[in-house]
Amino acid sequence: MHIATVNKYGIPSHIRNMFLGFEDAFEMLDTFTSKSEYPPYNIERVSDDEYILEMAIAGFKKDDINISVEKNILKVQGASDKKDANYVHKGLATRKFQKAFQLAEHMEVGKAKMEDGILKINLVRNIPEEEKPKIIKIG
Repeated sequence: MHIATVNKYGIPSHIRNMFLGFEDAFEMLDTFTSKSEYPPYNIERVSDDEYILEMAIAGFKKDDINISVEKNILKVQGASDKKDANYVHKGLATRKFQKAFQLAEHMEVGKAKMEDGILKINLVRNIPEEEKPKIIKIG
């Protein structure tokens, strides 16, 4: 007897496994990311082959963030060296964090920028020409 598992999007695994594109890859991101919900992030689809990973990291400077890719794992780490002031209320978290994302095959990390407390990392799928589908005309 086969029991189908359902992900947080309500899609049974046996149906989800039929898709061979980035849908599975980005659903895997949720599985492989650290258990912490901090910092919160979005993954936006720009086109079929381009995505933007956005992370809310208010309170961090560019020098506080380290982005690396090794063996198809994108790691984003942050550690603020800001000294604690005498806060009456401190609602902005600047605690140390690390997020790891499993990238799909042929996925490349492009540029990264930080603006208004949001870190944006461009992700692009670059499939080599020899691996792209070819259309065969019938003669």
